[in-house]
Amino acid sequence: MDVQRKLEILADAAKYDASCASSGTEKRDSSDGKGMGSTAPGMGICHSYAPDGRCISLLKVLLTNACNYDCLYCVNRASSNVARARFTIDELVKLTLDFYRRNYIEGLFLSSGIIRSPDYTMEQVVSVARKLREEHHFRGYIHLKTIPEADDALIAEAGKYADRLSINIEMPEETSLQQFAPEKDVRAIRRTMGRLRLKLDEAEENRTTKTKAKPQRFAPAGQSTQMIVGADSASDHTILHTSANLYGAYRLRRVYYSAFSPIPDASRTLPLRAPPLLREHRLYQADWLMRFYGFDVGEIVDDSAMLPLDIDPKLAWALRHRDRFPLDVNRASREELLRVPGFGTRTVDRIIATRRTTTIRLADLARLHVPRNKALPFIVLSDHRPSSHRLDSAGLIERFKPKATQLGFGF
Repeated sequence: MDVQRKLEILADAAKYDASCASSGTEKRDSSDGKGMGSTAPGMGICHSYAPDGRCISLLKVLLTNACNYDCLYCVNRASSNVARARFTIDELVKLTLDFYRRNYIEGLFLSSGIIRSPDYTMEQVVSVARKLREEHHFRGYIHLKTIPEADDALIAEAGKYADRLSINIEMPEETSLQQFAPEKDVRAIRRTMGRLRLKLDEAEENRTTKTKAKPQRFAPAGQSTQMIVGADSASDHTILHTSANLYGAYRLRRVYYSAFSPIPDASRTLPLRAPPLLREHRLYQADWLMRFYGFDVGEIVDDSAMLPLDIDPKLAWALRHRDRFPLDVNRASREELLRVPGFGTRTVDRIIATRRTTTIRLADLARLHVPRNKALPFIVLSDHRPSSHRLDSAGLIERFKPKATQLGFGF
């Protein structure tokens, strides 16, 4: 099988993994005439993102789609009737360098099916990164998938060469993982996450300690994970609660949510249809609220509940807590302003900086990039105050829902 055919198979097999963003690593370049590649934002590594946060400038591929495991939700499971392929280490290294020289990519996202054993698979994945870094002096971005239960020395070596490491938690509940992927052990996955956190903490401590010795590098962009949404019956509350636990316990940089996609010859235990992609989008919005806006899971969604699809979770919270509004933009604290619908973190910072020197008026909202239609019912300005009747109106929510459209007939 030639390399082009392998690439067709293994790039397609990697498309279900969403966790390939490239932000947060250290800055490196080859402006000194040594090496190849760069992670500098101006060089393209972070310039191209899809709307849901996926970076689209990485070569995203599997080392092989052959796998010992038979996870029911995975198109590459052992019992799946799909074409199989495997790159050699040299083929993948050459492909990465050739793509970089042609300006197709700025980095590599490498995962793999489990073959022979976790240690063997991890060694193959690490060998690609080792060869790129040490033999070809590649300084672009590298994200490696960590294989659960791989030897600790292999994980340490992976962190030496990779910018980010990740290991997928797969399912929000342990019972679901046991049902759909009985060969995987959630405790082993979490143990690996814990080992990664210890090494990341150690590397950070070494960086902050003033010593003559250069601190050992370990995955400067941290670790991330991914959960499949809609393959089981887990509610959005359960998914977000699991994410909050992962952020707290392992200091993850990101939790990615991947809407389940029906696969050929699927098990009858899996749903026949994919969940709406809007559900994945709402989970990302809720995740953002937890990480950057100071919301707890219980504030975003009630127990055993689902996020509304017709309005975003921050607006839904505001409509449930109308007693906290309207807020005086010129007096409210940063924490309060972050809860106003339509106010992002940058908007709030602009507001706080502006009100130090002048009173914010209605005409200033456009300059501050505030979506007026969403924010005005919830804020007070020097020349604007919404009526209490308008804020308490039962029909206020209808203002924010998308307009109804006629469905097509399918022909």
